[in-house]
Amino acid sequence: MQRVGIVDWHRSADFFAPVMLVINGEEKHRVVRSLGDVAEALVAAWPTGDGREYIAAIKTCLDAIQGNVSAKAARAALIRAADEVGIPVIAVIH
Repeated sequence: MQRVGIVDWHRSADFFAPVMLVINGEEKHRVVRSLGDVAEALVAAWPTGDGREYIAAIKTCLDAIQGNVSAKAARAALIRAADEVGIPVIAVIH
């Protein structure tokens, strides 16, 4: 695996196109703009703590934070995990 390099996981818009997750609960809409947002959504807002795509998204996000894969890979993994549990994902146009 090629090392992408250490990234600033709080850096936002220029890493990937933002997406909005429509999650049931207090915070109905969560905009994800950065690796930090991906991590927070997966840990703090996710409706379940299991599932193949969820576990893969956690691992991919950690790999991206460590610079081993791109932030775009973490975004894609988040979208697959959302699809796995029926969370609608809306592309945010800015």
